[in-house]
Amino acid sequence: MSGVPQRTLLLWCPDWPVLAAEIVDGVPATDPVVVLHANRVVACSERARAEGIRRGLRRREAQGRCPHLTVVDHDPGRDARAFEPVVAAVEEVVAGVEVIRPGACATAARGPSRYLGGEEAAAERIVEHVAQSCAVESQVGIADGVFAAGLAAREGRIVAPGGTREFLAARPVEALGRPALADLLRRLGVRTLGDFAALPAGDVLARFGFDGALAHRLAGGRDDRPLAVRQPPADLIVTADYDEPVDRVDAAAFAARTLAELLHERLAGYGLACTRLGIEAVTAHGQELHRVWRHDGLLTAAAIADRVRWQLDGWLTGSNGRGGTRPARPTAGIVRLRLVPDGVLAQAGLQPGLWGETGAERERAHRALSRVQGILGPEAVVTAVLGGGRSPADQVRLVPWGDERVPARPGPPPLPPASPAAAPPVPAGSVRGVASSRPVPAGSVRGVTSSRPAPAAPASGVTPSRPAAGAAPGAASAPVVVPPGGRAGRRAGRGRAMAEPPWPGRIPPPAPAVVLPAPLAADVRDAAGDPVVVSARLAVSAAPARLTVGDGRPAEITGWAGPWPVDERWWAPAEARRRARFQVSLADGAALLLAVEGGQWLVEAIYD
Repeated sequence: MSGVPQRTLLLWCPDWPVLAAEIVDGVPATDPVVVLHANRVVACSERARAEGIRRGLRRREAQGRCPHLTVVDHDPGRDARAFEPVVAAVEEVVAGVEVIRPGACATAARGPSRYLGGEEAAAERIVEHVAQSCAVESQVGIADGVFAAGLAAREGRIVAPGGTREFLAARPVEALGRPALADLLRRLGVRTLGDFAALPAGDVLARFGFDGALAHRLAGGRDDRPLAVRQPPADLIVTADYDEPVDRVDAAAFAARTLAELLHERLAGYGLACTRLGIEAVTAHGQELHRVWRHDGLLTAAAIADRVRWQLDGWLTGSNGRGGTRPARPTAGIVRLRLVPDGVLAQAGLQPGLWGETGAERERAHRALSRVQGILGPEAVVTAVLGGGRSPADQVRLVPWGDERVPARPGPPPLPPASPAAAPPVPAGSVRGVASSRPVPAGSVRGVTSSRPAPAAPASGVTPSRPAAGAAPGAASAPVVVPPGGRAGRRAGRGRAMAEPPWPGRIPPPAPAVVLPAPLAADVRDAAGDPVVVSARLAVSAAPARLTVGDGRPAEITGWAGPWPVDERWWAPAEARRRARFQVSLADGAALLLAVEGGQWLVEAIYD
């Protein structure tokens, strides 16, 4: 830090938080306005200062001095967004601009002063250009270093080269922008920056630390930090205007190829590539068309051209596939075409898949599916995403091809089957409960996620279930036992609750191969021909023997397991849903997932 301070030109917009509120939110800056942060004033308008309001006042005191005060909350994001056009206007005149904070930006003064005819002429040119472009008043200060230039900008002053130390010497220590340090220095008798700069640097470091040493250098005019200039965003958008409206697919294909090559060359010139492409078109009648294409790899020139051609083909022909209405064709040919690269990243910033996920075969499939989307719409091609849920239909979400694959419900996908050593098998036909987060009376069957009281249970605390059809004579199904009261029972209950899955009532694996979009009505009867019913205590009236789906012929049930109950949204009567699921195997080898809800049997899914 022994270099010479750089000659710096700094542009400052007074009361910028107030002006940003006017630009973004429409708050009139000509009225008494204050911007508050942590219940204190951080900025105020000129009318508010005339009423005696100053920075640092509390809200109540400020409103006491000016009852008709307009209060605005401090929003750094709003200030930065509103200041971006000002920075862009400065960059139209000079290069290498550093944004100090919203409302102030700096640049090296040497370049503008040389090609604009001196420092004073450069300052006048920048202030005038910002006023004409953004309708914003500003002031410029020039001095050695950013800190001194900022103080000079508040006075609209140009400090002569080498005169920065004398310029700073008479400033109060509050100009450092460190309230705690300024208060301590004043109590020590140091009131100006000149007094502070006269202190030995070693003593300042030992007494005030590194931040105090940095402030000591600023007070002495030794601000030798180089400017961290920002790089202006590159103009990557390519546009083509056509004298003759393009209304044929072959002409559109030629236009797409030319414009795609131009975009790819522009991106390559900056070492960039894009993963999303916006295609915009304007017809001769002023109709605007827009579509965004997404790709999980880098879009090459051929890929860009294909997507533009497919999109123009879909717009101009207005064709779609089977079913659905034909989309409206543009009323006139295309006279302007724009390609807007989005998702821009460094060309070496996307690593291909280790196992060839971005290979030629996958690329061809992606191009084919993307073309279908361009003709039929994004929702025409979808993929399945697994997530959490209690039923197979709840665990699957269909997302358009190329969109982010996010599950509809949080939670892990279906759990793998437990090993025999981890959990003993439960015979088919047994009553299988699921975890409940609410207490269940001793002796009741665990499984319904509900806080409603259950009927009285047998004194033994065990609810036996019926054996499955085809089971060995005398084979008893595993009962569901709720631990009775007592220390040992409570410990066992707590241990079982900790091992429960995050979705109580979820169907155990394996998952069904086909989930029906709409469940089919079915009828389940026992060996005597009576309907099989499930009570509120999950007791099955008899072993299921025959299944009839719709108007089909009855099929013999050779094995069954269940029920797996679910009582969802019991706290909202209009949305409450209570049902029980069964797995059944038929004599012809088929396996189905059944559900009974409100006394009606339904076929929800089919197993392989």
